[in-house]
Amino acid sequence: MSAHSHAHEHEPDHSHHGHDHDHHDHDHAGHSHVPAVSASNERAVLIGLVLTGTFMIAEVAGGLLSGSLALIADAGHMLTDTVALFLAWLGFRLGRRPPDAKRSFGYSRLEVLAGLLNALSLFALVAWIAYEAVQRFFEPQEVLAGPMLVVAVLGLLINLGVFRILQGAEKDHVNIRGAMLHVLGDLLGSVGAIVAAVVIWLTGWMPIDPILSVFVSLLILRSGWVLLMRTFNILMEGAPDGFDSATLEAALLDEVPGLTKVGHLHVWSLSSGRTMATLEIALADGSDPAAVSGAVKTALAERHNITHSTVEIDWTGAIRSCVEKSG
Repeated sequence: MSAHSHAHEHEPDHSHHGHDHDHHDHDHAGHSHVPAVSASNERAVLIGLVLTGTFMIAEVAGGLLSGSLALIADAGHMLTDTVALFLAWLGFRLGRRPPDAKRSFGYSRLEVLAGLLNALSLFALVAWIAYEAVQRFFEPQEVLAGPMLVVAVLGLLINLGVFRILQGAEKDHVNIRGAMLHVLGDLLGSVGAIVAAVVIWLTGWMPIDPILSVFVSLLILRSGWVLLMRTFNILMEGAPDGFDSATLEAALLDEVPGLTKVGHLHVWSLSSGRTMATLEIALADGSDPAAVSGAVKTALAERHNITHSTVEIDWTGAIRSCVEKSG
């Protein structure tokens, strides 16, 4: 993503008296607004999609055959896994589309929208599982422990394989992270189904099935909340996790010679791992504007992982005045 550095430059017209216009630094050479989409990410998601979707059908059949709500809940979670992986794959595919006149940043934010849909689908699934579990408490149903155990063990193995595949992808992507959260919850759901099957096999105590289905739903709820907050923050153009504007300003002043003030600093994410910034800078007397603004962009990209920045030079002293007033 280091190629994602972004700046534009309008050199001040020194033939005019004074500097009554803004100076922006924005280098377009070799630059594209659209972040590169890793082929390995897309491949990992596609493999996970095929494995999860295929076994989801088998788990639904196993849940209906055995009468296990825990298995059906796990199959429902695998359905959301499948949807999550499909949307992630679709986001990667569409994310490679070039920008156009209406979408200068291309389609990279589709992954965030897909992540939001994934989170909402998890909440819907939790509501359904909770409803079914309450019904099972009032009207217990017999569960066949043997088929339930076989299907749950196979589900655990499939989920372990998919989780390992996704671990090899770039986990900074919202949808890679979202898919991993889905699969992790499903791993624990498979363990819960195995425990329920063993308990029923050894004791015949049927309430363990709806009890563990509620446990699975709580795991799903936690995953959904984490994913929802992450995608919501990106869509609201909130600052990335761990960002502190005062710390960044102090670091730039320390790292860039000729830089005296930083103002109007805004940092947000276009999509996962695509951090962007706009800021105004004030220069020391006699410093080279192009050199200072270039050094600021380099520092942002190399030391602070902000690979797309727009730097505006304050020719009027407005930043300095604001700082003096606030002091």
